[in-house]
Amino acid sequence: MDRKILLVEDNPDDELLTLRALKKNNIANEVVVARDGQEALDYLFSEGNYAGQEKPIPEVILLDLKLPKVDGLEVLRRIRSDERTKRIPTVILTTSNEATDIETSYDRGCNSYIRKPVDFEQFLEAVRQLGLYWLVLNTSSNQDKLRT
Repeated sequence: MDRKILLVEDNPDDELLTLRALKKNNIANEVVVARDGQEALDYLFSEGNYAGQEKPIPEVILLDLKLPKVDGLEVLRRIRSDERTKRIPTVILTTSNEATDIETSYDRGCNSYIRKPVDFEQFLEAVRQLGLYWLVLNTSSNQDKLRT
């Protein structure tokens, strides 16, 4: 089974930190990185540079909110409004602690909202728990499905 993680992150330092934390926690799933909201949507809906490619639906999406081109809240809205993607577990992984971002994220259907800790050890623990729950314990309706 090809259980990919889609990481939507525009900050190279946060991308590296997240990949490092996943590796350090022995989460060996392939991570596809989209560096802006439009690239994430293109990947998920097989458009743009991903047009015509059949790919497994990601097991989980780690979504930053403050993204170029299309912001994370709009990406989340599009994910939840499409039959092909509406059940993909989507975790907001952001530095934003604004009440409106948290409320809007849940209103639009995020499964979890995690504020990125500044401390690396705290971040490692958050990623460990995230991986344990979403990739090991959780039973997803997306397993083994292809996007066409």
